[in-house]
Amino acid sequence: MHRLEEFVFWILESKSRKFLVIVLTLVALGLSILMLPTKLVKARMLPGKSANTFSVYIDTPTGSSKEQTKKVANCVTDILRKEKEILNMEEFIGEGIPLDYAGLVKGAGMKNSENVAEIAVNLTNKHHRDEKSFVMVSRLRPVIKNKCEKLVKGTVIKLIEQPAGPPTLAAIVVEVTGDNLKEMRYVSQEVAKILKTTTKVVDVDIMADDLYTKYELVPNKDKISRSGLSVDQVNKILYLAFEGMKVAHKNSRNEDGQISIFLTLDPKTKNFDNKSLEALRAKLDSMNLMNQRGMLVSLSEVVDIKPVKNDPMIMHKDLRRMINVIAEADNESQVYPLLEARDKMIEHFKKLGYKVEKDPGMSTYMFDLHLTNKKTGEKILLRWDGEMKVTLDTFRDLGGAFIGALILIFLLLVVYYKSYTLSGIVLAGSFLSIIGVIVGHWVADLVTTDTFFLTATSLIGFIALMGISSRNSLLLIDFSKALMESKGIEKRRAIAIASATRAKPIALTAIAIILGSALLASDPIFGGLGVALISGTVAAVFVSLIFVPVLLDNAKAMDIDDENPNHHDASNISITR
Repeated sequence: MHRLEEFVFWILESKSRKFLVIVLTLVALGLSILMLPTKLVKARMLPGKSANTFSVYIDTPTGSSKEQTKKVANCVTDILRKEKEILNMEEFIGEGIPLDYAGLVKGAGMKNSENVAEIAVNLTNKHHRDEKSFVMVSRLRPVIKNKCEKLVKGTVIKLIEQPAGPPTLAAIVVEVTGDNLKEMRYVSQEVAKILKTTTKVVDVDIMADDLYTKYELVPNKDKISRSGLSVDQVNKILYLAFEGMKVAHKNSRNEDGQISIFLTLDPKTKNFDNKSLEALRAKLDSMNLMNQRGMLVSLSEVVDIKPVKNDPMIMHKDLRRMINVIAEADNESQVYPLLEARDKMIEHFKKLGYKVEKDPGMSTYMFDLHLTNKKTGEKILLRWDGEMKVTLDTFRDLGGAFIGALILIFLLLVVYYKSYTLSGIVLAGSFLSIIGVIVGHWVADLVTTDTFFLTATSLIGFIALMGISSRNSLLLIDFSKALMESKGIEKRRAIAIASATRAKPIALTAIAIILGSALLASDPIFGGLGVALISGTVAAVFVSLIFVPVLLDNAKAMDIDDENPNHHDASNISITR
């Protein structure tokens, strides 16, 4: 360690060399932080999680028949059937799959209509296949959407992975709230168009029923009476024709109860050629009932066709009408597509005649946009939610925890050293471990096939490093002061001796942390924690042995009285290491 001692002393002897160390350290800090806005290191709540299952959600236009929905679902399963890593799958037409974690947070259990379907896909064990589930989903998504969505115009197919972290409706959620439903629908459609053109944004969908005209068949009692029929007779034939109904029961020795006999028309017979009023009238004309006099009466003569608007789903939040526009980020942090889409929305809605105002606050709603229609004065709020909101909340809370840790450490050090300068030096040395954390994530991203994100677990690792880095600086300061006070060694030489003497235990501690954290580095969720501890510890070692000594040399709090009788030249003192 003698060479390290001489190297540190050589740096401390020259003001230019000390200045160079400080400048290089600050440059490294600035360049590492710049890796975040330049996207060399990307931030995300949690990375993708490889699972043994995923789901496919199919939403055909509101009012679509079950046959149309099944046609799309069969198209999807035909594509998935070719994948050798898929063990089995199951279709659920008109309802959601049995609740799993994804279905629980995305409301799959509430699905109950003919225009929805879900497919549960089970994969081979993730430890026995090379391709991760989220990579497979990303590869299959464009193939499925390009081939199957066009079968029924307006269909939206979403490939849903098991969430790796917080329960959110989607990675990107735009809440469109206001008082005018028509205006909200228009704005939500424009928002969806922008999201569809945004890089890395997939599975864009508007959570609102389509508006359409439907036809109600109302039995005309007067005409039924004059035709010699009964209302009950007409109602039953209508249900029998279009829905089907139980007409009898069968008893069996193999069954405890009666077996219902369900009767309905053949699908080819009851299906319409198109959705026009003329097609409905033609279908009713083809259905006849025999009256009491033995004459056949066409259904179209005793049934009135009444066009009505459908009843769309109504969603509220905080007592305000709301329409959600949801989307997923394709193997990407939702932060960057969100910022890109937000800039596009600002320019787009200005061109459409809206006054666009940004949220002035620095809360987790700081990305919200307030729209005001210049012609009508209608106000619309675009609020970002979903995983983005959770990410901002988490990073805010962890940032608060980090600041709180800094303040507590500083106050404890001030009480111990009676010096603001020494306390500030310890904190500065601790904070500089962020250089290693960010650079370590950049290196990890270079050597891995998937993007290695700076995640919430990475920040937890950085906060944990505060104690390790602080301990290194504390030992260095105490040892230096002990040499100066008890041995009377000159300050620079004492700092150099302390750096060299403490280098071995600091290095051994760092090696133990690195080896222990290596097990976490390969974990899909806690990999950020492992990399932060490894790279941050390496940076903390260099900061403790090089940068902190430079700051100590300039600290007046380290000076002792030259008249101290124990103070003499270090050349006459032997230090055992």
